[in-house]
Amino acid sequence: MKKYGIYITLLIVGIVLGAIFFGSIFNRNEDIKGDAINHEHATDGTQMWTCSMHPQIMQPEPGDCPICGMDLIPAESGEDGLSVDQFRLTENALALANIQTLVVGNSSEANSGLKLSGKIMENEEANAVQSSYFKGRVEKLYVNFTGEEVNRGELLARIYAPQLVAAQQELITTAALKESQPQLYKAVRNKLKLWKISEAQINKIEASGKVQEYFPVYATVSGTVSEKMVSEGDYVEQGQPLFKIANLNTVWAVFDVYENQLPLLKVGQGIAITTNAFPNEQIQASIDFIDPTLNTGTRTVQARAVLSNRNGLLKPGMFVRGTIESLERSTNEHLTIPESAVLWTGERSVVYVKPNSSQPVFEMREVTLGLKHGDSYQVLGGLSSGEEIVTNGTFTVDAAAQLRGKRSMMNTLTSEVSASNMQMEFTSSFQKEFMTVLTAYLHLKDAFVVSNSTKVREQARAMHTLVEELPMSTLGTMEAAHIKTVKRMLTAIVENETLENQRDHFIVLSENIIAISMSFTQLPDTLYIQKCPMANSNKGASWISESAEIRNPYYGEAMLTCGSVIDTLKNN
Repeated sequence: MKKYGIYITLLIVGIVLGAIFFGSIFNRNEDIKGDAINHEHATDGTQMWTCSMHPQIMQPEPGDCPICGMDLIPAESGEDGLSVDQFRLTENALALANIQTLVVGNSSEANSGLKLSGKIMENEEANAVQSSYFKGRVEKLYVNFTGEEVNRGELLARIYAPQLVAAQQELITTAALKESQPQLYKAVRNKLKLWKISEAQINKIEASGKVQEYFPVYATVSGTVSEKMVSEGDYVEQGQPLFKIANLNTVWAVFDVYENQLPLLKVGQGIAITTNAFPNEQIQASIDFIDPTLNTGTRTVQARAVLSNRNGLLKPGMFVRGTIESLERSTNEHLTIPESAVLWTGERSVVYVKPNSSQPVFEMREVTLGLKHGDSYQVLGGLSSGEEIVTNGTFTVDAAAQLRGKRSMMNTLTSEVSASNMQMEFTSSFQKEFMTVLTAYLHLKDAFVVSNSTKVREQARAMHTLVEELPMSTLGTMEAAHIKTVKRMLTAIVENETLENQRDHFIVLSENIIAISMSFTQLPDTLYIQKCPMANSNKGASWISESAEIRNPYYGEAMLTCGSVIDTLKNN
């Protein structure tokens, strides 16, 4: 009986343990299923919407593109639930590259000052050129090296001048006849005066009756010889420069100012200046002049301040630093980002955004920058307050984007490329019917070329009628969105009477016509996609032409041939 009791006890214990064990497995499976379902719902809930023409636009809800007004379409997602331009980095990669991020916020505080770099230059207003007033040979120089100090009236050189020798002989001869021929006598004296011979020198020659062979050249100003332009024995012409003399009692501090810094400067504004030679001494001055022209090589404008230099401590060529302390503080809040967050690629500025702070996912974003304040830039467009961006390790993140074939600093999709990458599908019958629309578009383009607003409206109205007749039932979501935008732009062109507004809508119209045409497999003739880099506020704008010859619809006669062929459309 005891044996049976033991067996029964073991059986009961086994049943209890089995129930506990298998029950936990079932519960775990249920939890896993629940997590999978929740994850699936979460993935569905993060569906993003984008614009087929501007893939940088990403919104969590459907709507219109804030750039062109097209209907947003569902963004493509990879197997990992990321959008086309997003990529993921491992936690290990983040740690090794020391990736740091920052949440973008508004700022209304101006920086303590605008920093400028420049150098000391001679004050051109105080410079003088010492020239020879007569033709001759330099017999003796009394200034032997550059940098020598001279005073006004100091003897600089002696010149042998045959013309002066002859003129002196005339003076001596006519002096004896001055009573009988006073006009001749006066004419000879005036000739000597034209050569800057003083009245005292002329009287001395007349009184002595002797010809002076070597005439002195005296300094007309005081200063430092900045350039010695002749040597003893040289023959000089009348008016030829002998020396350049700089008055260094005052000098210029000339600074290079970038284009985006110009709004912060004005004549009369105070500036604190320091030099590398005397870093602990600060010179207070004011902006005296701002150059009205831009140096196209350096993309800078020169601004200068006049400095007193009676002690001679400031030498031309010295490097100086200037700080504009009296910057006006802005009362309007604006976004600012650190300089380290920005990558520059020619005209474009890009940053890397982290859409989800809890996930190591990144994507490139083009931004428009404003003024620089210290180590930060004002953001005019491309970012919103609260977005998280990479501030350290930006190049590493960009390299990862390039390796994955994502949009990056070196691989940025333009409007033409982005449109071609987002391939659309059209039936053969639709393509055939669209040819009439394309022909109408070319007529509309020609109306813009001749800058005829009335004709533009007529052609836009005719094209709109043809678009209305297209079989929309055969189109998908993306294709229909492009056609709707075409209609909307044509309507806007018809309703506007000014060429400027009509051309603004023609930019978006052309983008959509190009995107549609690039997806066609049936084209009657070769067409050319052309682009003017100056249109659309120097952002560039494209159009389609039946000829490779450039006829600009955005400027007309003003810049008729501005542009180039960037692509061709042919039968696939």
